[in-house]
Amino acid sequence: MSEITGLQHLAPILLALTSAMLFAVSILVLHQGLRHADSETGSLIQIGATVLCYWLFAPWLVESWYWFTPAALLFALVGLFKPFLSANAALLSVHYLGPTPTSTLASTSPLFAAAFGVFFLGEHLTLPIVLGTMAIMGGSIVLAQQGGWGRHTSWPLWALSLPMAAALIRSSGDVLTKFAMLDLPSPYFAGLVSFTVSLIIALLVYGARRRSLPKFGKDHGTGWFVLAGVINGVSVYCLNVALKLGEVVVVIPLVAASPLLTLLLSVYLVRRETITRNSLLAVLLVVPGVIMITLSR
Repeated sequence: MSEITGLQHLAPILLALTSAMLFAVSILVLHQGLRHADSETGSLIQIGATVLCYWLFAPWLVESWYWFTPAALLFALVGLFKPFLSANAALLSVHYLGPTPTSTLASTSPLFAAAFGVFFLGEHLTLPIVLGTMAIMGGSIVLAQQGGWGRHTSWPLWALSLPMAAALIRSSGDVLTKFAMLDLPSPYFAGLVSFTVSLIIALLVYGARRRSLPKFGKDHGTGWFVLAGVINGVSVYCLNVALKLGEVVVVIPLVAASPLLTLLLSVYLVRRETITRNSLLAVLLVVPGVIMITLSR
């Protein structure tokens, strides 16, 4: 019985780390596609591929009555602002602040998640979780600092709210998904509805800008974007299952370790980057942070 209980506590942790790893892989794959097309086109194809994968298995994993539950509305609400609004806030932040400040301030996502988890879901923070979360955030910030803040630091004050807004939107979306799954514990349906709504929003915006539909072919990076969408869909499913089985205060900080995994994959698999003093320090912060959160359960 104790072994079963231990596995139950370990399952959301392993799923969260799997989600982080898959998200890191999808970022590298997406980067390959962006050599052939712009980010808006790539994002549209990626979301479309994710939605297609979810609908492909929906006849076997989704019951018709799911659509008539309050949870379905909440999942749709999540799709209205995540990932569409969060991604656009991040892109605007990169435009005004640059990638390094954006990545640094966006690392506050676990703090928002912890606050929402405690105040809205009644979850409990322990000292190891707090220390582990701070360590992972610190590692992400150090990692983001590799490129420096740049020479120009005179940004409009309001622009500093953009990466914070992106972090807030992502965290609130995860917490709302967790809350909705208390009523309908279907991680697959959660992803299906939210990504379908996101695709509709993305298509409307894409059409409103009078842009032609993306071209498909080897020279347009389509295959990379589709592959990234499939991987991202599995990543989100793992995240949703982790949220179903575990607590937000545990799951979200572990998923926030994804930038470190992206770096490690880029160094040892793709061989595009090298280990620096900052990246080594990030490893020394993030790994103990993950261990502390894991042992807290």
